[in-house]
Amino acid sequence: MTDTLMMLAAGFFGGMLNAVAGGGTFITFPALVASGVPVVMANATSTVAALPGYLAAAIAFRRDIAQIDPARIRKTTIWTLVGGTIGSCLLLVSPNEAFAVLVPFLLLAATSIFIWGARVREWAGRHRSMVVPFGAGTMLPVAIYGGYFNGGLGIVLLALFALWGMTNLNAMNGLKSWLSFALSVISFVIFAIGGQVAWLPAAVMSIGTILGGYLGAPVARRLPVAWLRALIAAIGFGMTALFFWRLF
Repeated sequence: MTDTLMMLAAGFFGGMLNAVAGGGTFITFPALVASGVPVVMANATSTVAALPGYLAAAIAFRRDIAQIDPARIRKTTIWTLVGGTIGSCLLLVSPNEAFAVLVPFLLLAATSIFIWGARVREWAGRHRSMVVPFGAGTMLPVAIYGGYFNGGLGIVLLALFALWGMTNLNAMNGLKSWLSFALSVISFVIFAIGGQVAWLPAAVMSIGTILGGYLGAPVARRLPVAWLRALIAAIGFGMTALFFWRLF
């Protein structure tokens, strides 16, 4: 019962964070590891559990997504599926021991990206002429990262959209939610075939992500950004320290 409640709560808050700004993996992944799920399976399960939450958030942002050119959405979705396939397959061939060593570094990188995300987006906005908007050259590596380790993907996507020249934050959040959903779908298929999904925790956590994901959209329009950033940064660094401690 304790594990079930923990999965539900982690899913809810993780889904809400993913809808608002990203960073939900900082909660869902450690919760799965704490319940005894091996690290590779926990990473895969966390991605699968986030799937319905991403869809709920995309539905909540549907009016904002409608402002984006449909052809561009199709193009980025295709590249997301290709990159997600590559990243998910890489995770399947990663031993638990090797991935456990990588986890704290991945969490540290994701947290750092989150903290400096605003500055990265500002820099990207000033240098958007350096890349082809909505092109595979930038979308593909981000999707590969997301397929391998979902942590911080939302922040990376928002920075990428700024690099492409997007400025409407709600539309950016909507596209982020949709692409995260598409990536999670292909990861779900690959992880299920590879036997790396803990189904019961994933099901319970998914219920929480649906509620958190749908409620996260209105929260995104009302919650003070500084409060949210401080909370996610504290969680991210706390989980990073915990996983570094587990190595020694």
